[in-house]
Parts: sequence; structure tokens; C-alpha cells
Amino acid sequence: MTPSIRRQLKEHLEAILDTAAGEELDVIVQMESDRAITNRLAKAAGQAIKRRQMILTPRDLLPQPYGKRAVKVREVEGMKETADTRARFDQAREATFALKRIQESGLHATDALINSPMIQTALARMLAPTAKSHLPKGEQPNRFWTSRAMPLRLKKEEIERLPREVAGIKDIHFNRHLSVPATVETQRPQVEEEEILHSTWGLERCNALAAWGLFGSRGRNVTIGLLDTGVDAEHPDLRGKIAHWAEFDAAGYEMVGSKPHDSDTHGTHCAGTLVGGASSGRCIGLAPEARVAAALVLNGNQGGSDAQVLAGIDWAANLGVDVISLSLGGLMMEPETPSTYTEAILSCSEAGIPVVVAIGNEGEQTTGSPGNDLFALSVGATDPQDRVAAFSGGRTQIIYKNDYFDPSDLPLPYSKPELTAPGVAIHSSVPGGGYQSFSGTSMATPHVAAAIALLLSATTIRDKKDGMERTNAIQDLIVRSRMIA
Repeated sequence: MTPSIRRQLKEHLEAILDTAAGEELDVIVQMESDRAITNRLAKAAGQAIKRRQMILTPRDLLPQPYGKRAVKVREVEGMKETADTRARFDQAREATFALKRIQESGLHATDALINSPMIQTALARMLAPTAKSHLPKGEQPNRFWTSRAMPLRLKKEEIERLPREVAGIKDIHFNRHLSVPATVETQRPQVEEEEILHSTWGLERCNALAAWGLFGSRGRNVTIGLLDTGVDAEHPDLRGKIAHWAEFDAAGYEMVGSKPHDSDTHGTHCAGTLVGGASSGRCIGLAPEARVAAALVLNGNQGGSDAQVLAGIDWAANLGVDVISLSLGGLMMEPETPSTYTEAILSCSEAGIPVVVAIGNEGEQTTGSPGNDLFALSVGATDPQDRVAAFSGGRTQIIYKNDYFDPSDLPLPYSKPELTAPGVAIHSSVPGGGYQSFSGTSMATPHVAAAIALLLSATTIRDKKDGMERTNAIQDLIVRSRMIA
């Protein structure tokens, strides 16, 4: 354990023990990761962030397509294989192995916790017949491989002893409660009232129609991970587009037998902006041919937790989605962001999956977590006149202490969000087959995630062998593109 980790852990422990009420607390315990791998990833991501400011044109970042050499065509399991298809098969295998390696590394990091007598005692207590267990019968505590963390319910004295009892603990956080982001129902913007439009103003402003027409790019063969309040899979604009579904409880356990539904209106609205069709006579989704892997991690008026979101990130990454859209978060006034999200976002980046996150709706000089994380692709909101919305968050963050960077690189200032997108009076789907216009950075975020889907369906970026290179290329191109404001 490095001195910086030791100090951070001590500070967080003191804060938890001093401020928490009750004898048993819901916390998330994060284990140390392979420092060599993590530092390499952080360095690569940090260099990419700096490079975005230096390139001349987005075209400079496009990956080179595979060369189509003249070779003999041979039959492989009934399929004709060329040099091009063979390279793609090899790439698919490499991507699968890379994801498996990251998963195994993340699970291995939590072995010390699982094997700890203290944790076994706590688990037995939670599963006792007289206890009001928050664990499904016969279950072990969750292990989140992307963040190398576990949600646990522990007594205060167990939390205090834990770093002495178990080697390799990096940090301990509260399992924070997250509210469903507030959205304000608004009237259709004046620009839509004055003109007869076939699509929403957000699609027009993002040049989605040009991408459809000029490049034939509508998101085909792309899967977007949507972690939200759920989704109405039977909405006319979404029917047949929800490829995967899961629901998680506050401790991050997947709920068996859950069927697609929306516990609010928020998730269905975001899904409409991602992949909605034109059943109402107006196009509402930027990537109408993409599909969605939807996870319910925020439960209507009850909200959700960090454990639910981290479980959803694991689930989406396990599926191998192409991009993750997070229109959620919790207000953070401190300069440091929870390291569980940093680790999870870095793991996704290594797997080639960019994570797009709303920056929050608390206004200037505020940000929400995980949108304010250095490695997240965070999004603010604009109105039809291309002005930043008054509610849209944003500020300069400064990292003073961080185990992912060399101390000589600190303090490290960085600005959030990276970009803005339409987020005022966004017309989209709501449960029950209806439509409403909402405002919020939650509405801006799916514009960016769907724009990434269009980018992926029109280019060979997914053929890049290194996941981090792929993630950085996608984020570079989107941030530098004129497609988004």
C-alpha cells in the first residue's frame, strides 16, 4: 500500500465512522489493482485527453482499415474466408480474450475479501434466519470486477478493523443513495412550433440526418448500454430494440425473473433519444437501427445506489456493449471523485467501451459523480439557440491525491464536461406509448452515446486491436467533431 493510498483510506475511514448513524453500515470496499496495468491505462487515457487539444482535424484520428490483399479464398466451417475476414475473426478473438483477462484480474483482486474470516462472519450474520438480509438466499457478496470492489453491510467496529485484517484494501466508501435525476417537462421549442419538422431539434442540431443520408449510418450492429430507471420495451418507437435486460437491487444483485419495464419515465425517454423510431411521424432517435442493453439501476421515486450502478456497469461490460450511457449521478462538492468509478471506467476503456455520463443539473461550478471523473466522457446541455443551459453543471476539477498518476504530475487540473449536446425541451418517448419534452443533462447524454453509435456503424474503429486505443479514438473524434455542439 502506497503512502497516498494509506492516507486516503485513513481519511475516508474517519469520515465514515464519525458521520454515520447506526451500528451497521452499507459500504463499498475497493481493493488495490495491478498498479503496472492501471498506471499504463491511466497514462494512455491522460495522454489522449491532452492530444484532443492538439490535433488538426478529426480525420487525423481515424484508424487505418484492414488492407484487402489478393489471397486465395478458402472455406472455414462452411464460410468463405478472405484475408479481411480472417483479420476480423482474429480481432474478435483478441477482444474476447482481453475482456476475460480484465474480468479475471478484477475478481482476483477481491479474493482476499471473500476469504476473510471477518467477511465470512458478517455474511453469516446477514444470512441468519432472524436477520433482515439484503442478500438473496444462498448468495455470496457481489464482486464488481470492473471496479475491483464489493458492497458489504458491516458493523462500525468491523469497518475500523478491516484494513488491519485484510491486506490490499485501497478504499472504503459509503454505498451512496442516488436519486433519479430531476427533469422538467417543457413545451416544444419555438423553432419546432414555427416549422414543420420531421425530426426533433436535437437530431437536426447533431446532423444525424446528414449521417443517415450521406453515410447510410443509422447505428446498425451497435449495442448501447443504458443504465437508468428501466425502459418500456413495448413503446412503438422502441419495440424490438431492447436486446438485453436486467434489474438490480440496492446491493447490486440481479433480480431473477424481472421483465423490461420503466419504474419512472426517465429511462424510456433516454432510450427514445438513443434508438427511437418515427412511429409518431417524427424521428426521435439518433441511432434508430442500434439496439439497447437496458438495466434498471434507479428505481423510480426510491432512487438507487452506487452498488446498483457498479453492478450495471459490470453487466453491460460482460455483454460487450459498444458504449455505455449514464444519465445519472450524485452531486459532489469535493475535489476527489470516488475511485470505484475511476477503476470501473478505466476497465471499460481497456475493453474498448467508452462511458458517457451526464455532468449534472445543479448549475455552474457544480458537477456530479461519476460524470466528473477524469476518464468519463461527460456531457452538458444546450438549448435550441446553442446556449449552455442555466442548469447545466461544469467546473474545473483538481486532482491533488491520486494513485493512478505519478506524484510529479500532480496537482492535475481538468475541466468538465468535455462537450455539450441538446438537452433543453427534448421530445422523446415515455411509457405507455406517449411522448413528452424534458430538459436536463440526462437528455443531452444519449445524444452523445447515440452519436458514437453512428460513428461506429460508419467506420472501422471497432477493428482497432487495443481496447484503450479504440476508446480514445472514439472519444477524440466525438469531442473534436462538429456533430455535437
